[in-house]
Amino acid sequence: MRTEASKAAVLGKPVEHSLSPVLHGAAFAALGLTGWTYERVEADAEELVTFASGLGPEWVGLSVTMPGKRAALRFADEVSTRAEAVGAANTLVHRPGGSWFADCTDVSGVTGALRGAGGFSGGSSGLVLGAGGTAAASLAAFAELGLTEVALAVREPARATEAVRTAERVGLRVRVDRLDAIALADAVASHDVVVSTLPAGALDERAGELAKARCLLDVVYHPWPTPLAEAVAAEGGRLATGLDMLLHQAFGQVEHFTGRPAPREAMRDALAEATGHPLAGALG
Repeated sequence: MRTEASKAAVLGKPVEHSLSPVLHGAAFAALGLTGWTYERVEADAEELVTFASGLGPEWVGLSVTMPGKRAALRFADEVSTRAEAVGAANTLVHRPGGSWFADCTDVSGVTGALRGAGGFSGGSSGLVLGAGGTAAASLAAFAELGLTEVALAVREPARATEAVRTAERVGLRVRVDRLDAIALADAVASHDVVVSTLPAGALDERAGELAKARCLLDVVYHPWPTPLAEAVAAEGGRLATGLDMLLHQAFGQVEHFTGRPAPREAMRDALAEATGHPLAGALG
């Protein structure tokens, strides 16, 4: 357990709007880690490698956002099983001796959001809208939640190759459909959990169909409330958002960096205050 003043940061490009400093700053304060700092560093994939290579022993780790997650995985000396399955890492841990360990706590972000705010209570099949990096993390999360099969609904099936590989690595039976060729309401009704990784506005006109999901995570949370959030509220349902995912993935990062249990309530309250977005559900 490390107590001396230490440094950490979030790397990405762009990174100026990252909420990670809010979460990690609140965690360090709650844990009494005075002198610990957490900053934003503007860096693309190539710059991430250069930056991380020059860090001294006072650095405990890095949070990694786009576009550096695949580069972070390649840079590390050792990788977790789930990071390898996803093909990307959002967390780099600087170990004593100078080696780097890569993990993908985005997977915990999805499982935590679904179990907490989303109210996941079990099942065997899931639906993921989209096939990018968050979709891959969602597939690994589905496997951890005990699901056995998944459907990927994507705008361009040819771009789903990496997501399909992730599904296969974690043992999920996978099917790929064109998003514009499926009856969304029927697809939602036939799965136990749904994750939408599509950008803001992509499904606003079909929010009513998507809102009927039994358990739903939508990574979009700004501007709030989204049309989907309003549709879910009208249905009396529960919605997990990208903020819930951000919160739950940060718990694992804090524990990697500090060696202590994450102060979950303090982190949740800090994020809610910074965004004006109430965060409900179990904290795990």
